[in-house]
Amino acid sequence: MPEPDKPLVVVLGASGFLGSAVTAALAERPVRLRAVARREVAAPAGCTADFESCQADLTEPGVLAEVVEGAAAVFPFAAQIRGASGWRIAEDDVVAERTNVGVIRELAEVLHGDPAPVVVFPGSNTQVGKHVEGRLDGTEEDRPEGTYDRQKLTAERILKEATAAGRLRGISLRLPPVFGPPAATADDRGVVSTMIRRALAGEPLTMWHDGTIRRDLLNVADAARAFAAAMDHADALAGGHYLIGTGKSEPLGDVFRLIAGAVARHTGTDPVPVVSVPPPSHADGTDFRSVDVDPSAFAAATGWQCQTPLAAAIERTAAALAAG
Repeated sequence: MPEPDKPLVVVLGASGFLGSAVTAALAERPVRLRAVARREVAAPAGCTADFESCQADLTEPGVLAEVVEGAAAVFPFAAQIRGASGWRIAEDDVVAERTNVGVIRELAEVLHGDPAPVVVFPGSNTQVGKHVEGRLDGTEEDRPEGTYDRQKLTAERILKEATAAGRLRGISLRLPPVFGPPAATADDRGVVSTMIRRALAGEPLTMWHDGTIRRDLLNVADAARAFAAAMDHADALAGGHYLIGTGKSEPLGDVFRLIAGAVARHTGTDPVPVVSVPPPSHADGTDFRSVDVDPSAFAAATGWQCQTPLAAAIERTAAALAAG
């Protein structure tokens, strides 16, 4: 039987790539852990928390209030990332707006408690837009360009307003591209795993530029630890947004060559070629902008730091995907 004196921690979207990793990171804590998703979620290996899987559609009226009732902390990972008819979300995509903004707006309305519940939100470092040059540290003016980034910023501001009103303690972690071995219920469709799958299929790895565009790429286990650390330091962080990353961006040409080499070691074949190709029609300005992030503000407040070197993280991801 669950122990009522243990705090209730709720992960929304717990079957997804990042949600499943955060669920696993919280599973050994002395909490009641509720994993909410459209599908059944199995307890992570080594789970010692009082674990509950809850199948629910968060866009249905009244469902969200029910699954977060009494929560001490909520991690809202449910999101609509891609549009119904294409790669990017359209401005008039009402399903995406309901999932990416409406759920957060409702969450800010229904959460209550003393102390105020903690909400750790997954933002994106692309929310700032492409107008900023140089290294991002979280103090920049936000001018998001794509629909998804605008929705992320809107949701983040809802949480900040609710924090200022004392209804909750909201924290936004603005993430770089996150990758790593996905859980059985999840599918990592980010650039690293996509390119690993292409290499496993013997296909060339294609770039929409000359390979010098840089990205800060974060291992999913390190990202999950950041969310847990944010919950642990909620009083110090509440009301703010913080950049998360390794602190070191890498040219994508070098990253793709690391991927080709890692896959070759697991398949016993020659590395696939890395080539430049013309960009597709759905590419936008952020695809051709290098991104450097400074996570020092979050690290100083929590003690968190990235523990997994890029090459090791790529090797582990390639091994997991090669094993199928």
